[in-house]
Amino acid sequence: MLDLKRREFVTLLGGAAVALPLAARAQQPKVATIGVLVVGAPGWEQFWRLFRDAMRQTGYVEGRNIRYQFRSDQGQMGSLPELAAELVRLNVDLIVTWFTPAALAAKAATRETPIVMALAGDPVANGLVNSLNQPGGNVTGMSGVNAELGGKSVELIREMLPSTHRIAALANAPDPFSKPFLEQIEAGRQRHRNRD
Repeated sequence: MLDLKRREFVTLLGGAAVALPLAARAQQPKVATIGVLVVGAPGWEQFWRLFRDAMRQTGYVEGRNIRYQFRSDQGQMGSLPELAAELVRLNVDLIVTWFTPAALAAKAATRETPIVMALAGDPVANGLVNSLNQPGGNVTGMSGVNAELGGKSVELIREMLPSTHRIAALANAPDPFSKPFLEQIEAGRQRHRNRD
């Protein structure tokens, strides 16, 4: 009888020794991994710094309770689809994108991983969301500008400075947002010209 109790005790102790590390690991909070995908346009370094600072201010400290997988296309937009696919393969918990091409690449790479876009052009016109009221899918975030604002800006400039005869617009040609943005600027110019 004493041998049986000793064996039960050793078995119980051995089982506890195995279960203890498992329980301890289960109680530790999971460290989330955020994938960050950016277009290597001027200012991306500042975006990355501001993003990490903002996360730190909300209590997410890199290496302690958050990890980042940062990817930049280094000015080669053609590499965005592979970089987005790499973040998905790394099984990140969330993908943050900067600019429209990065958001489009992330959306094409996954329908499950949540995507938060920053400074994307018109998300409806670019096919990132179904509508602003009911976006659907896995993409959310904020749009920096919608194309219609380009045309309104031309009209406002002409109203504020009536002697203005030329307005220049700079756009990033590979960004799908550029075409509708420039079209709206031209439409704004035409509307103002028709009023004169």
